[in-house]
Amino acid sequence: MIYTRQQLEELENQNLAPYAIRSKDSKGRKFPEEEPDYRTTFQRDRERILHTTAFRRLEYKTQVFIIHEGDYYRTRLTHTLEVAQLGRSVARSLGANEDLVETICLAHDLGHPPFGHSGEKMLSQLMKDHGGFDHNKQALRIVTFLENRYPDFSGLNLTWEVLEGMVKHETEYDISDAQDFNPDLRGHIEAQIANVADEMAYTSHDLDDGLRSGMITPSQLEGITIWEVVTESIGLRRTATLDDLTRHQIIRCLIGLEVTDLIKSVDHYLRKSSVKTPEELQKLSYNVVGFSEDMHHRNRELKDFLYTNLYRQHRVVRMANKAEKIISDLFTAYQEKQDMLPEHIQSQIDKRGLERTICDYIAGMTDRFAIDEYKRLFDPSILP
Repeated sequence: MIYTRQQLEELENQNLAPYAIRSKDSKGRKFPEEEPDYRTTFQRDRERILHTTAFRRLEYKTQVFIIHEGDYYRTRLTHTLEVAQLGRSVARSLGANEDLVETICLAHDLGHPPFGHSGEKMLSQLMKDHGGFDHNKQALRIVTFLENRYPDFSGLNLTWEVLEGMVKHETEYDISDAQDFNPDLRGHIEAQIANVADEMAYTSHDLDDGLRSGMITPSQLEGITIWEVVTESIGLRRTATLDDLTRHQIIRCLIGLEVTDLIKSVDHYLRKSSVKTPEELQKLSYNVVGFSEDMHHRNRELKDFLYTNLYRQHRVVRMANKAEKIISDLFTAYQEKQDMLPEHIQSQIDKRGLERTICDYIAGMTDRFAIDEYKRLFDPSILP
């Protein structure tokens, strides 16, 4: 049996909650296109994102540990896939649009430069007098301008709802600027789910990578409430080390507890609000997607621990300083001698301006490419 787009849309209409966004109700694309016969608009957007150069590069962009630390640690790509998986699970339980949630999750980190938050911090400083830099805005710039795959328009020509979800992406480290996307309205429920899925993913996998690396030990975590709850629930006695199987069990339990708490909490807020449409939900004075107060405090305690014991650990700080120097030196070199840029990058300067062209070029680099480019520019023994 073949399911047409119209039949898929009807299935959405039957199965989704009243506050979820239906693909048939999309506000559409900036440039009108004929929609596919066998995919919804959001499914099409998801696949457009998957085929971008920016998405493929996420494989070699890092979270906390840079690419040379080892093959087992998370990258931006593995993080993105984990966010998408969590987002779909939560969306399915709440009757939200899974395809829209997944699409936003897959796109949310496209604008990250090499070397994680260290790279973003340095690019932001270098661009402060030239329009600034923010990875959320860069992600939007990628999908609306930088990716060139279609003859009739720049970018991917994504639907309004996907772009709105990207623009209204907010976590502890991300502040949205939605001036062109109904700034007085909150993100739709699919955007809110993507935001919290991102938070759950990076907290749990940073803990996982910290334990795997040995930078964090189980004894350090004693007294952290969520750690005590998780270890008690799996029957783990106090130990100085963890084997891989036990560590996996801990992270799996942690995520399970958080997802369960989130779904119950969202259900409570939805019942309390009595919203019947996506528009009513966006007009609320609060987000409906969030943890209970108890889980929020437990997560806050864990995040504070990770900041002190992982993100400020000397190995991470040393690499962050190296990363900032690499990006700063590359930017300055290109700025002083623009003919050091590849010809196809130089050709963009008249249209974008010198600094923005350099910024786009560096932001698109992987960790590995940035390190190699640094060697080509500054190491006399390396051929340019």
